[in-house]
Amino acid sequence: MSVKGVVARKKRALVFAAAGVAGLSMGAVAQAADLAADAVDAAAPKELSGVDVSGVRAREPDAPKYTAPLVDTPRSITVIPREVIEQTAATSLTDILRTSPGITFGAGEGGQPLADRPFIRGQSSGNNIFVDGVRDTGGQMREVFAIEQVEVVKGADSAYSGRGSGGGSINLTTKRPRLDSFVNASASVGTGNYYRGVIDANYQVGDTSAVRLNVMGMDNDSPGRDAANFSRYGLLAGVATGLGTETRATLLYYRLRTDDLPDYGVPLFTKAQALPRTASGVLPVPRDSFYGLKARDYQETEADIATLIAEHDVSTAFKIRSVFRASKTLNDYVVTNPGDGGVAQLVGGQWWMKRGTKSRWNPTKTVANVTDVYGAFDQGFIKHSYDVGLELSREQNKNAAYVVYTTAGAPCPAGFTGASNNLGVGDCTLLFDPNPNDPWQGTLTRPTPSRNITKTVGIYAFDTISFGEKWLLNLGVRHDSYEVNGTDVTVTSANGVITGETLTPRHGDWEFTNYQVGLVYKPTENSSVYVAYATTSTPPTIASGDQNTGTGTGTGNLANLLLDPEEVTNFEVGAKATFFGEKLSASVTYFDLKRENAQIQVASGVYAQVGEAAAKGVEIGVTGAVTERWDVFGGYTYMDTELVRGAYNVVNEGDPLANSPKHSFSLFTTYDVTDALTLGGGAYYVSKSFGGNQGGAGGGTNRIYAPAYWRFDAFASYRITENVDLQLNVQNVGDEDYIIRTNGVHHADYGPARQAILTLNVRY
Repeated sequence: MSVKGVVARKKRALVFAAAGVAGLSMGAVAQAADLAADAVDAAAPKELSGVDVSGVRAREPDAPKYTAPLVDTPRSITVIPREVIEQTAATSLTDILRTSPGITFGAGEGGQPLADRPFIRGQSSGNNIFVDGVRDTGGQMREVFAIEQVEVVKGADSAYSGRGSGGGSINLTTKRPRLDSFVNASASVGTGNYYRGVIDANYQVGDTSAVRLNVMGMDNDSPGRDAANFSRYGLLAGVATGLGTETRATLLYYRLRTDDLPDYGVPLFTKAQALPRTASGVLPVPRDSFYGLKARDYQETEADIATLIAEHDVSTAFKIRSVFRASKTLNDYVVTNPGDGGVAQLVGGQWWMKRGTKSRWNPTKTVANVTDVYGAFDQGFIKHSYDVGLELSREQNKNAAYVVYTTAGAPCPAGFTGASNNLGVGDCTLLFDPNPNDPWQGTLTRPTPSRNITKTVGIYAFDTISFGEKWLLNLGVRHDSYEVNGTDVTVTSANGVITGETLTPRHGDWEFTNYQVGLVYKPTENSSVYVAYATTSTPPTIASGDQNTGTGTGTGNLANLLLDPEEVTNFEVGAKATFFGEKLSASVTYFDLKRENAQIQVASGVYAQVGEAAAKGVEIGVTGAVTERWDVFGGYTYMDTELVRGAYNVVNEGDPLANSPKHSFSLFTTYDVTDALTLGGGAYYVSKSFGGNQGGAGGGTNRIYAPAYWRFDAFASYRITENVDLQLNVQNVGDEDYIIRTNGVHHADYGPARQAILTLNVRY
């Protein structure tokens, strides 16, 4: 069977599986609905689309490490609630974080997998994503159907999370069984062949137990892009006992399958330098230009995650919480990279290019446990709210790139001399009119993968010390023992046949201690001002390249020497306040972040750990209800970033950091026009941001950037009956052409075009 046939068969299997899961669940949900209708407390607030009609309320992070309410925590922390996730029709982590200014996403390049790659305060933070407080490893494309809220911590936070990039971290809190009985179901259709169904059913069993099932199936084309599409299905099943008592246990199983025809964007000026370049360096090709091949390209991901959360309250001063996680993920893809097929050429009056490829087979297995002992007690006039914890984890990561060889494909024109890039014969396309339906035959050979095993032991302690009603001191410290053992595999091949594999063992172990300290003054009960300082350690295994690789040694004069972790420090001054009975919260923060000790080339063949980058700026955030009918969520970030010291040729010194716009603004707001009708929408602005490696020949003359853009979304909801409503989302109302991210010398990715989505929500 051809590769195209295999991919098509796999895609059909996923779609049919999603339909089967939804079909089986509907019968169970119908029965649960009858039971739930009798069990729901008549006095409970009614919800539309699972959203409390009394408005979006400020939420607190769900973790013992936060030893004070957010208003008294000397950190920049944003909690994105379920209401905003559902009202914005978000389906991915990228969609969610669009509502939080100052966060951008990087392209899957530079050794990074085609997966979620958020940038926070100028730092790539793909390794800093957590689920229920446990690091979520592996290159993944995350869904939101099972998420209760998202918590974003900005700035150096190794005291909270251990090893990291220093920009911050993201925690996804999953939906759990609760003492209630309800069924929420939604069915969505939209332009661009958008179809999505979600069921959330919770059933209380007895006085202290409950079960909950979330099921999702989805299929969608990529708005504004030719050929690109994705389909997925997932479920989250949970059972809990002891709810409302001193001893509680919750068991969760999460499963997600995706099957996409992935999109690697459009080429840059660097691949066709004879053409007049645009100001940004992104080639002026039509937005729908798709350079991939339906006959070859695919991306399939799998995630199976089991979580056990056990809690016991001995007293107010002594509580125990332990989270055990076992997970298995797979990221498997072959994608066309329009920037890696060699420089485009003018042949016969038309511009031609040869397709390049990126590929990955990346399974990851993780076993982890995080245990916290926490509570609050008084010691004279001093009050303590503390947490002491231990983290143990073992991550096994395999990584291989396919040997892609073309035996038959779209022919290159006579006179074309582009590099073959190990693609065999053919496989050319017109630069300004690519054809995703071009034929392709060939082989995809997976070599022996590189293997890495990472072990972490982390011990930490936090304490918020209250001196009377006005002053609080927040302290945190964490010590990590971090070890990586692995084998790197170097592959040689000819004509699609692997001719040799060289295995190089790698080992590295590091110990590092990080801390945070913050002083808080409370002018009123509902407000605070603070000053804080925090640190992060970034071992070389995550400083660059893949999200959990094994190499930790230097090159040049540092060859075979174990590199030290990079060091990030973050200084903050901020103010927070809540208003209207804590229905509205607002914050403002000034931050100054520095990254030091990075490996750079200081002379020809000579390297040293003296690289430095900096980011400083101001963040403003607002969340909650301005009035009983008017809700807002959003903010503004001003960020000034700079590569302070880089490579000896100083091409990029003084440049802004990649994927780090100076200005970003977001605001999502809704207003209840009547008791039945709610109108609103979102406004998003991002100033221009440079891509990675934006220097190049000519002392930086090839600088590539994503131009500034505005995007506007529209929202409307109408309650048909007490339990049924219709929701309409129009994303990118103005059909703005905008680049959401670039990757220096490789490619640029367009943001989604206009799309309308109509959702029927039913709640019992």
